[in-house]
Amino acid sequence: MEFKEGLTFDDVLLVPKYSDITSRSQTSLTTQLSRNISLNIPFVSANMDTVTESSMAVAVARAGGIGIIHRFLTIQEQANEVLKVKRSGSVMIENPYSITADKTIETALDYADDKDISGLLVVDSSSKLIGIVTERD
Repeated sequence: MEFKEGLTFDDVLLVPKYSDITSRSQTSLTTQLSRNISLNIPFVSANMDTVTESSMAVAVARAGGIGIIHRFLTIQEQANEVLKVKRSGSVMIENPYSITADKTIETALDYADDKDISGLLVVDSSSKLIGIVTERD
């Protein structure tokens, strides 16, 4: 088996010297994680249960890196965490969560907490939008 050499922070020393780059905007930190995935910054959060779940993965993705959801979840829980990350990146949510107007605020907040979202659409019996309920209500 062949191993590639890996370096840690203490193995590298950057020596300052002259550069033709006049602005940081001229540089790119883009790197390929795989054939199909490129990152704007070479940052991958640790796939540890104390480090990366959906909230960390969202924060890292917004900065240009990637968060790897840890393995100490059931397959369904992992899929739910990935769904939260994907939904957070959407400018427009295609299938938003909603409740009907006959539900209590407590029921709505419990449902939102269960889905780990901050707001729900309130719809009538014909699915017409009649309002929004958020965690501030």
